[in-house]
Amino acid sequence: MKIRYSSLAIWLLFYFLLTLLPMGAALVFDRPEPRGFLVEFGSLLGLLGLGVLAMQFVISGRHPWFASGVGQDNLLQFHRQMGLFAWLLVLAHPTTLMLADPQFMDYLNPSDQTLRAISLSAVVIATTVLIVSSLWRVTFKLQYEWWRALHGILSLFIVSAGLGHGLLVDHYTAGWPVKIALCVLIGIAVLLLIESRLLRPLRMKRKAWKVSDVEVVDGDATRFLLKADKHQGMTFMPGQYVWITLHHTPFSLQQHPFSIHSDANNPTHLQFTAKHVGDFTKSLKHTEVGSSAWVEGPYGVFTMDVQSKRDAVLFAGGVGITPIIGMLRSCVSEASDKSLTLFYANPDRDSVLFWNELNELSSQLNLKVIHVLEDAPDNWEGETGLIDAKLLERYLHTATADSDYYICGPAPLMNSVESFLREKQIPLKSIYSERFDLV
Repeated sequence: MKIRYSSLAIWLLFYFLLTLLPMGAALVFDRPEPRGFLVEFGSLLGLLGLGVLAMQFVISGRHPWFASGVGQDNLLQFHRQMGLFAWLLVLAHPTTLMLADPQFMDYLNPSDQTLRAISLSAVVIATTVLIVSSLWRVTFKLQYEWWRALHGILSLFIVSAGLGHGLLVDHYTAGWPVKIALCVLIGIAVLLLIESRLLRPLRMKRKAWKVSDVEVVDGDATRFLLKADKHQGMTFMPGQYVWITLHHTPFSLQQHPFSIHSDANNPTHLQFTAKHVGDFTKSLKHTEVGSSAWVEGPYGVFTMDVQSKRDAVLFAGGVGITPIIGMLRSCVSEASDKSLTLFYANPDRDSVLFWNELNELSSQLNLKVIHVLEDAPDNWEGETGLIDAKLLERYLHTATADSDYYICGPAPLMNSVESFLREKQIPLKSIYSERFDLV
């Protein structure tokens, strides 16, 4: 995806400074007498693990001021990888200490200090459950709302228990500077958790939305429209998405991401379309008109400057068409005359969303739509198969950096298109992509 590298550099610096704060403070202030290398190494792994765990709250909180130019999809992937790294640190910390000195096994001996042994064992178990339930949530058929609650509770417990352990061990943390550094870091993490789980819903409560229309549409999907309830709506850019809660209160575990595909020039009306792929999306068609909704956002840097004169080539797969439809609608509102080419892949004809509207948009814009069906009917005159290098070479053999390229869809499609564009030496600054796997 297109990344603002200045933002990336700033937030990485901010992230690593806070992550290394516990370990750095321990090495700078009131350093104790050195022990064996493995003992010291194992102790510092614990402090580093605590820093990484605390910063997970920052990454996952959807804070607009943090890494605003990087994209939430990239942040999610970073969050997952750092979660795995933190889990390895949690395991490596006691393992290294016990290998260095078997006496450290007493920390896990319930006959010595029962509370300490139980709490430390619980941290290791909780971290493992947190990782396993996150990586294989779908495999375990764990409902998203319950996973979200479990994720939050376990994360808060692990970080709190880690702080308590670090302060009570009182070796590297014997001095007040280190204790303060630890408390500051964990305090920031907890405050950010409070902001995202409590203060943010309170702000959302002052800007309610109402469901004004619900319609089952072709492509096995539901389209619904939200209308601002006595406020000025939401300013957004074409291609952005929001998190929506369809409930009588914003304080709900039920919150899901949807790309906005309505015209960005109408901030009081937000339109969305969702494929019927899970329990929640299948239930959308039963949503009552007039019911309350709460909107958090907008998010995302997968956006189009519709006033730009640069031509654009767009690639979509399945429901990945929704942010692109928003871009095209906004181009109509701006009377854009830029050249637009859309490659749209689906399993079959019945899966295609916005078929009629795409035909209409083709007559309103300088737009060419190329449908690609994996399983095409007998009378199909369009492209068949997949959006792969062979198909792209036929249409884009003269692709240049003078155009912008937008990609949204399943991972295989995105990997294929991105590889093709890089082989054509299209610079990264001209490529926008969004891997919509946020839940």
